[in-house]
Amino acid sequence: MPENKPPSRPKNILLVEDHPDTRQAVQRLLQASGYNVTTAQDAKSALETGSAVRFDLLIADIGLPDGDGRKLLAELRKLYPLAGIAVSAYGMKDDFERTARMGFQAHLLKPVTIEALRAAIEKATNAAPKA
Repeated sequence: MPENKPPSRPKNILLVEDHPDTRQAVQRLLQASGYNVTTAQDAKSALETGSAVRFDLLIADIGLPDGDGRKLLAELRKLYPLAGIAVSAYGMKDDFERTARMGFQAHLLKPVTIEALRAAIEKATNAAPKA
C-alpha cells in the first residue's frame, strides 16, 4: 500500500478538470496525500477562483470546454507566480514540447496515477517561478 506521507510544506492546488468523476477522484487522492485542493470545471471558473485565491500549483486538463489549460496558466501567471502541470490525453512529442514552451513543468498523460502526480508536483513546485 502506498504511503500517504504529507508534503514537505502545504501546497495549495487548483485542479481544473471538466470531467466530474475524474475531478472528484483526483481531488480525493491529492487531499489524502496532504494537499489543499480547490477544483474548477472550466477555464472561466478557474480564472475567477485563481484571481481570488493564490495557489502554488495549477493542475489543468489541456482541453477544456471553454478554453485551453495553457492559456489559463499564462493568465494566472499575470497575477502571481505558480507552477503548472498539464494533464492530457494528447501525448505526441509536439504536445509535450508545446506545454513545456507554455511554462508547464510537467505533462502527464491520462489516466494519471497518484505516484506520477506526486512526483510531478514535487518536480513542478521545485522548478516553479518564484515571486
